[in-house]
Amino acid sequence: MSDLEALVIARRLRVPVDAPAGAAPGWGEAAARQLDAALLTAGFTCSPALLGRLSHLPGEAVLDLGVRVLAAVRTLAGDHVLHNAYFVDFPRNVPDTLEFWAGLLRQALLDPVTAERARPEIVDLLDFPAYGRYQHTYADLLAAHAELVPLASDRVTVLELGGSLEAETRALFLSMAGSEAPLAEEDLAALRLLAASCADEPERIPVRENRAVLNEARLAAGRPPLVDTVTDVLRLACALSGGDVTLATPTRFRSFRRAERRALLRALDAVATPAKLGDVPRHRERWKRLGERLHPHEYPLLPRAAQVFEVARGTREAPSLDSRVEAALADGRPAEAVTLLANAPGALLRRLDHLLRLSPSARDVLDAAARAAAHASGRVLLSLREHVQNRLSPAPGRVFTNRHGRAFTTPDSRPPLDREVLAHALALLDEEITRRLPDPGELIVDPDMLGVALPLSGKAVAPGLGMLPRGSISPVDGELLRFFVHWRQAERRTDYDLSALMLDDSYGDEIHVSWTNYSSGFARYSGDLTEAPEGASEFVDIRLAAATRSIIIPQVHVYAGEPFDEAAEAFFGYMTRNDEQRGLPFEPRTVRMKSDLRGSGRVALPLAFLRDGDGAWRVKWLHLYLKGYPDFNQVEGNRVTASLLVRSIVEREYLTVRYLADRLRAKGSSAAHTTYLGPAAPAELPEGARVVTPATLHELIPA
Repeated sequence: MSDLEALVIARRLRVPVDAPAGAAPGWGEAAARQLDAALLTAGFTCSPALLGRLSHLPGEAVLDLGVRVLAAVRTLAGDHVLHNAYFVDFPRNVPDTLEFWAGLLRQALLDPVTAERARPEIVDLLDFPAYGRYQHTYADLLAAHAELVPLASDRVTVLELGGSLEAETRALFLSMAGSEAPLAEEDLAALRLLAASCADEPERIPVRENRAVLNEARLAAGRPPLVDTVTDVLRLACALSGGDVTLATPTRFRSFRRAERRALLRALDAVATPAKLGDVPRHRERWKRLGERLHPHEYPLLPRAAQVFEVARGTREAPSLDSRVEAALADGRPAEAVTLLANAPGALLRRLDHLLRLSPSARDVLDAAARAAAHASGRVLLSLREHVQNRLSPAPGRVFTNRHGRAFTTPDSRPPLDREVLAHALALLDEEITRRLPDPGELIVDPDMLGVALPLSGKAVAPGLGMLPRGSISPVDGELLRFFVHWRQAERRTDYDLSALMLDDSYGDEIHVSWTNYSSGFARYSGDLTEAPEGASEFVDIRLAAATRSIIIPQVHVYAGEPFDEAAEAFFGYMTRNDEQRGLPFEPRTVRMKSDLRGSGRVALPLAFLRDGDGAWRVKWLHLYLKGYPDFNQVEGNRVTASLLVRSIVEREYLTVRYLADRLRAKGSSAAHTTYLGPAAPAELPEGARVVTPATLHELIPA
């Protein structure tokens, strides 16, 4: 399978079909139905249009395509590996923790070699031959479990018929490149692959990181880069060096070819106006290193490019807008700060809360915000709208999250803002957002979509199956909830531990299941695996009806070895099923969500499961990582931090599809087209309808 074909299937759930339709089905119809049956075992199925198109292809072509499609969707659901469990009968016959350890100790003492090595004052579980390693084969696991009984409530994800691979690749590229929200690291890598094969470009490229990736492709094709700030040139240099275009981590610049040096310096000379030189000090050290590679002194006809490096070295003054604003605020001159920010609408709106707290005239600040709103990006308006609505009531704490999902909380010490001021700010934001939204025509919204949070940033959300933005809420159906983690170490022994922290409504009275506590009434742990040269899986089983706690927080801890972003493979997900279904510990058609684990923290908090007052369960998406300790992380050591973080996310009011749907309805329309917002497109939509799913929700964020 080509990388492009796999990308289209995984990101859009569309199967590119290049071959022309034939007149006679031949045995392609039988091959198509065989493929559909194989897809069902992984929780996928062909749409009628896709099944009909495949039926008219040669059978050999259907088989070849089917192998590639099946591989892509199995990887998407986590079914591309064998998920063994430490206890062969899991979730049945899981022993008591201390009883299990005592049995290992008795067994070890009967072994002369182990008994001689053991130290009576220290009991190390890793010294026991039977601990932390599979004691049975995957075939033994298969034999120990009854076959899964399929139910209508199992997940069935529909694969739609796509156009040619070229057309599907182009559509995916334009959608990602023109995204109003920053992309995740994996999506930036996908965008780089797409950019190398697509000549077209979107009309707008609002996100600077995306622009850097496209500029790399433009330079390779001999076209000038698209830049309008000096930082755009710095990002492009990072892209050419295989570095971080987000500028979050330092890049080791390579030696550039003469043509590349000339192109970079020409681009720099074109944008290095006195007003824009103020951006240089923010990345002073990077500019110094880049200057050593570009040799600007060799290009006397590009004097403004040389000035950039003079500012970086400190031989030329270029105060930034931020420094001038901070100086005005520090000297008690908020009106001057507002005047300075008038030429930077986005910066003014991002500081609105601070300016309202410092300014003696809230009316003047709001008037400036109204003027700025007409020129700021739609994402800034939506982000500010979410911020302002959360200032209406006191928050238990403030959550700060970086681009890698690393999070921490602080008490909210900000003084409250006047409710009339907040109401005025909300009204002007609602008016501007509504004005920018497209004409929806006839608007149809699936109720399951209303709780999905708007993707104002996708940086901390790794792509995967059933993924939603942070803050989204979706229902949980089924009697059993089962978490799973799978990892495979790259070079050294790596031990990940799956755990679950369970709290009451007040985020206290905690209990847990983990490798130190295999069972806690309604929850059960599958057993501890301490190395994964060929891959290892752990599970936690929750009986929701018997749950004595209302908040369940699954966690993945790096106990020892490689962090998430260094392991050969690491992913987390959850399944739901009913008790009578039985089946293996891992059944792909019951997987509701699966995504890769990656992040700079050593404790992952992907989700939180919450029980409503009526007994129904919901899942709220977190996408958080805690820093943790270098080694030996476990649920007992971070329960306070985890509960504070989760509470801050759960009690925060996120801007969701419900808000946009209300704005679209308020806009009104007399157009004849249809806009559908839902988890997937239904078959009965009229031709030409615009379909917005979670995968394409970023396309609805106004420019």
